[in-house]
Amino acid sequence: MQAICAVATAEGEAALAVVRISGEDALTVAEKVFTPYGKSVREMAGYTCAYGCVFDGGERIDDAVLTVFRAPHSYTGEDCAEISCHGGRYLTQRIMRICCDCGARPAERGEFTKLAFINGKLCLTQAEAVMELISAQGELTLRSANLTRQGALFGRIQEIRGRLVTLLGELAAWVDYPEEDLPEVGEGSVGSTLSDCLDDVEKLIRGYDNGMLLKRGVPATIVGKPNVGKSTLMNMLLGYERAIVTDIAGTTRDVLEESVRLGDVTLRLADTAGLRDTSDAVERIGVELARKKLGESALVIAVFDGSTPPEEEDRALVSEIKASEGKVIALINKSDIAADSGYYELCAGLPYVIEISAKSGSGRDRLEAAAAELFGAAGTDDGLIFVNERQRNCLGRAAEQLREALSAHETGMTPDIVAISAEEAAAALAELTGERISDSIVSEVFSKFCVGK
Repeated sequence: MQAICAVATAEGEAALAVVRISGEDALTVAEKVFTPYGKSVREMAGYTCAYGCVFDGGERIDDAVLTVFRAPHSYTGEDCAEISCHGGRYLTQRIMRICCDCGARPAERGEFTKLAFINGKLCLTQAEAVMELISAQGELTLRSANLTRQGALFGRIQEIRGRLVTLLGELAAWVDYPEEDLPEVGEGSVGSTLSDCLDDVEKLIRGYDNGMLLKRGVPATIVGKPNVGKSTLMNMLLGYERAIVTDIAGTTRDVLEESVRLGDVTLRLADTAGLRDTSDAVERIGVELARKKLGESALVIAVFDGSTPPEEEDRALVSEIKASEGKVIALINKSDIAADSGYYELCAGLPYVIEISAKSGSGRDRLEAAAAELFGAAGTDDGLIFVNERQRNCLGRAAEQLREALSAHETGMTPDIVAISAEEAAAALAELTGERISDSIVSEVFSKFCVGK
């Protein structure tokens, strides 16, 4: 198979760049491109580096370092070579062109990782975790990607599938050899196995929703009556002046939306118009938009002015947010100039009530801690496995078949009928791990990768 090559580092000018070559002829290509100071490329052992020069014909174009990885002890399972050169756009593209002139071809998206999968270096879930690792936006998504790359998801799926395969073997033996003195599969054992497998599959499906919130950002809305400091809070969380702040009530009339990092949680945060009854037609539209956002948000940050006693608008807001489906954090703002004036009593029953100064930033750490408790993963590794869309689809099909198998068993269907749905569930799980998957799906998975990975 012809060697492949790609620039494995981000495009642009940088101190260093890496050109990766993989394939049976990778070292032959590298030898034509790179001349080390010392032993030849062919004499280099795996996991060793050499300093030397990159040549284009007889022209020396760069000083570089070559790293050699010998099959099967490489990322792809093939012979690999990586040229670490200076990170200029023209220079890296020229080295790529030289590699192609010397017998390699440009790699397709994800082709290096696809080779690692084909050559048994990674299972499919581990391969997919590589891109999750690259795109991780925080500690929780990074930890999830590392757990999956280390085989945690594969292990979980194999354990579930193993229980199903054992059950299928028992059902098949009892159905196919009725004349043998085989113990009938216990009623309780069939139901409990199917139910336990379904519970484990559904737990992983919930990980998809958690992961999407962390990867794309939690839809969040700042609400409160006018002039309580909502826009000041927005600016404080962003770290720059985005929203206009004045002493005039009703300054914010439209919805301002920005992405905000709150510790390890990313918020798709909306600053809205103050909630109040108003005769101003434009402001009334803003209030309606604010209420619409409140209903759509997974997190509601309710802001109260701690320098003044609660008013009817504050009481109405508390009733409204208690009726909403989103999780709620109540902030008693302006803690730098006044203590609580009755808001703890007003907000009784809400899970988080935090004193904060949007002006000085005091209390932000407690807000971050609350967001982490609400949207961070559970403390166990189980809660940190965030499956992707393809994996979610496989799990969904497995769950549907497990429900059908459980229903067939509970309504007294024969074991062979139960086995049909259980076998389909096991097949869906095998597709998830890549043990039973078509070439077209493999190609689709790796087409989402960057070229150099």
